[in-house]
Amino acid sequence: MTIQSVREFINLHIYNSKVFALTLSRLVIILVSLVTIAALIVYYGFPQTEESQKSLIMIIQGSFAFYIFNYFLKIFYSFEPLVLIRETWFEAIIMLFLIVEGISYNLFDNLILSEVFIRLGIKNITHYYAIFIQLYFLAVVVIAGLRSSHIMPIFKIHPSRIFISSFVLIILIGTGLLMLPEMTTIEGSMPFIDALFTSTSATCVTGLIVYDTPTFFTLKGQIIIMILIKLGGLNIIAFGSFLVLASKFGFGVKENSAIEDFVNKESALSAKGMLGRVVIWSFAIEFIGAALIFFSWSEKVVFKDVGEQLFYSLFHSFSAFNNAGFSLFTDGLSNEVVKENWAIHNLISILVFLGALGMMAIFDIFDLEKIKERAKMPWKQLTFATKIALYFSIGLVLFGAVSYYFLESDNTLEGMSTSGIITTSFFQSITRTSGFNTVDIGSVTLPMLVILTFLMFVGSSSSSTGGGIKTSTFALLCASTIATIRGRKTPQLFEKSISNDLVFKAYSVFLFFVIGNMISIFLLCISEQEILAMEGRSIMDLIFEEVSAFGTVGISMGITSHLSYAGKVIIILSMFVGRLGTLTVAFGLAKKPISTSYKYPDGHTMVA
Repeated sequence: MTIQSVREFINLHIYNSKVFALTLSRLVIILVSLVTIAALIVYYGFPQTEESQKSLIMIIQGSFAFYIFNYFLKIFYSFEPLVLIRETWFEAIIMLFLIVEGISYNLFDNLILSEVFIRLGIKNITHYYAIFIQLYFLAVVVIAGLRSSHIMPIFKIHPSRIFISSFVLIILIGTGLLMLPEMTTIEGSMPFIDALFTSTSATCVTGLIVYDTPTFFTLKGQIIIMILIKLGGLNIIAFGSFLVLASKFGFGVKENSAIEDFVNKESALSAKGMLGRVVIWSFAIEFIGAALIFFSWSEKVVFKDVGEQLFYSLFHSFSAFNNAGFSLFTDGLSNEVVKENWAIHNLISILVFLGALGMMAIFDIFDLEKIKERAKMPWKQLTFATKIALYFSIGLVLFGAVSYYFLESDNTLEGMSTSGIITTSFFQSITRTSGFNTVDIGSVTLPMLVILTFLMFVGSSSSSTGGGIKTSTFALLCASTIATIRGRKTPQLFEKSISNDLVFKAYSVFLFFVIGNMISIFLLCISEQEILAMEGRSIMDLIFEEVSAFGTVGISMGITSHLSYAGKVIIILSMFVGRLGTLTVAFGLAKKPISTSYKYPDGHTMVA
C-alpha cells in the first residue's frame, strides 16, 4: 500500500467531518485568542502576585499548545498537506518555533530564543513575541471568518465610514490600554481625557503631548504608543487596499471608485498586492532607519543596555517615518544630549521627508523595475502625481529652510557652526509635517512662526503619513490660479491638463481646512482664556497649536499641557478630522443624493 493510497483512504473517511471540525476549530481559536489577549492585558497592565502571574502564564502557554494542535488539525484535514504548508509558510515557521521553544523549556527549563537575545543584551523578548503571536492568530482567524461569511455581503458600507470607524476603534483601544496602571509611572490610572488625547495624537501621528513621554510613561506605555503610531501610519493607501481586499473577503463595500481616488490612476499597483507592498516597504525603511540611528547615538546618550538602545532607535525611526513627532527625550531632539548630534538630525530628516512624500511616490521613484525601465527607455518619466509630490515637497523644504536661515540667524541659530545652521534650518523646514523640533519653538520669531504655520497648513503629499491640505491640493490651487490670471480655460501643470473635477476637489479640501481651523481657533479663544492671560502668550499660540493639530504636525509653542478640558477635546477632534481628511469625513457623514441627472439654469454674479 502506497502513501498516496493511504492518504486517499484517510481523505474519504474524514471528508464528512471536515467542515464541522474546521469551523469548530475557527470558533475555538477566536475564543482562545480573545481569552489569551485578555490574560496578556491583565498580566502587563496590572500589578501581579506570584500566584496570579503563574496562572496567567499557564493560560498563555496553553494557548500556544492549542495553536500547534490546531495547525496539525488543518494539515490532517487537508487533501494536499504539502501545498497547505507552502501556502501557510509563515504560520508553519511560528509553529516550528513554538515546538522548539516548548521542548527546550520542558527539557532544559530555558527558552532558546530568549537566551540568544539575553546574550546579545536584549531582555524580555519573550513578552514581545507572545503578544505578536496572539494578535497574529486572531487576525488570521478573523480574516478567514470574513472570507467565508454569508452575512456581511448584505451590508452596503461606504468606504469612508469603514475608514473612520477603524480609526475610532484603534483610538478607543489605545485609550483603554494607556489607562492601565502599569503603563504610567504615576499611582493608579491616567485621566481618561489625557489617555484619549495621547491615543489620538499617536494614532493620528500628530505628536502633541500633555505629559512628557519618557518620564510619564513606562516602557510598556511607550510600546503601546509606538504600536499606535505604526497602526495610524499605515496610511490611507494601506486602508484603501484593505477595503478592496475586505470586499473580496465578504464585506459589501460599495463605491470602490472612492478608494481609487486616493491612488494615482497611473499606478501599476493592483489592489491585491498594494497592502503587502505598503507594509513591507514601510517596515523595511523603518528598520533600515533604526539600524542607522542605532549606530549614530553619541556618547552623551547613556543607555542601560543594548536592548534600550535598540528600542530608542526603533521608536524614533517609527516616529520619524510615520511623521508622528513623538520622542523619548524630554524636550524632544532639542534635549542637550542630542541637540548637536547632526547625524541623528539628518537621519530623522530623511525618514520624515520619505514619510511625507507618500508610498506611491516612493514606489515610483525607488522601485528597481521602474528604475531599469526608465534607464532603458529615457522617455519614460515619473508619474504626474509623483512629480507633484516630489517637486513641490522639495520646493517647500527649500523655501522653509532659506526662510529659517535668514529670519533666525540672529535668534535660534546664533552661535551654531555652519553644519549646525544648515542642518537646523533644513530640519525645521522638513518638520512641517512631523512635529520633531531641534530648537525651542516658543523662542522662534513671529515672522518665522507665520511661515511655519503656512508650511504646516500645506503639509505632506497624498498617500503619505502626514497631514495638511497636501502638496497635490496646493499644486492644483496654484495651477488653477495661474490659469485664471492668464485667461486659460483649463489649468496646466507639468505639461498635463487638469480636469475641473480635480480642481473642485482641491478647492473643497482647502475650504474645509480653512473653515475647520477657523471654527477651532474661535472655540479655543473661548475655552483658553487662562492661557491668553499668561505672560508672554497671545492668540498666535492658539493659532499655531490648532493648525499643528489639524495638520497632524505636532509642533507646539508649549501650551498643550496647559489646555483646559474643553481645549483638549477641541484639539482631539482637530487631530482626528485632520488625519482622516475633511473630505473623507464629509463623504462618510453625507447622504448620497437621490439623483444628479438634472441641471438648473446658469447663474451669473460678480466675483471681484
